[in-house]
Amino acid sequence: MKPSERTFPRRIDLTSLQLFVAVCELGSIGKAAEREFIAASAVSKRLSDLELTLDTPLLYRHTRGVDLTPAGESLLHHARSVLFSLEKMQGELSEYADGVRGHVRVHASISAVVQFLPEDLGRFIHGHPEVKIDLEEHLSTEVVRAVQEGAADLGVCNAAVLTAGHNLQTRAYRQDQLVLIVPRRHPLARRTAIAFEDTLDCDHVGLDSNSSIYMAMREAAAASGRTIRLRIHVTGLDAMCRMIHNGLGVGVMPRRAFELMHGVGELECVRLTNDWADRSIDLVARDFSTLPVTGRLLVDHLAAHAQVPEPMATE
Repeated sequence: MKPSERTFPRRIDLTSLQLFVAVCELGSIGKAAEREFIAASAVSKRLSDLELTLDTPLLYRHTRGVDLTPAGESLLHHARSVLFSLEKMQGELSEYADGVRGHVRVHASISAVVQFLPEDLGRFIHGHPEVKIDLEEHLSTEVVRAVQEGAADLGVCNAAVLTAGHNLQTRAYRQDQLVLIVPRRHPLARRTAIAFEDTLDCDHVGLDSNSSIYMAMREAAAASGRTIRLRIHVTGLDAMCRMIHNGLGVGVMPRRAFELMHGVGELECVRLTNDWADRSIDLVARDFSTLPVTGRLLVDHLAAHAQVPEPMATE
């Protein structure tokens, strides 16, 4: 073994590795500096020093941000592995510390954030006031990607978006039920249940095109040989209710979310009879057993509070 190879571990700075991963995840030195609360010039200097240490360029720098070189792709894979091992070590050692401290990074879908997490996280923080929870709202597909890449310790989302061959673990959390939202004077408001395919003659107000709800709607329409008459995409459930109230179409959202926002317009909900309208919202992690002790406490708390909503009346 060459002397330089023996000293290699001592020449690699963990902080620089963390910053490198942050830059790769965000595609920008400036954004990474903002997230990590450090000057952009300091991040740039650490990356340059890292390239000098490894004697190879890691990033292509351009006006729109950065892209990875082949060497950068390889380092990113190994850096995530090293940082994940450190998180595992920290989690195991934290069990020997007095008290429960630390923070958990959680990415969750809009359905989970609106319907369940405020109360469940509130109860957890009440019992563990020294634990900090960093919660970010994302689409279910983005939640899964964040967990896979290590940007989030825990995901809360519709696990139906997981692709075949994924290497993530899941635990049951909640059930929700999708319903059709219509104006109170709409002809469909008199129905108590309806198949989604029977709504396709109506204009629709839809969520983000990559949301799990809209993808399920699109697949159902395609299976019936139809398309969705989409009037507008919105980014939030409250905006959807306001658009429907003002006559822009009908929409699909979780039943409990609609009930929590009751009063946002003169609206009614109609149960969808499709199998995909009854959904599971699950907890997602790379490995639940290797989460820090605070993360495992949160997972156990959320799993213990899982509830199945009462079914709506049928025709």
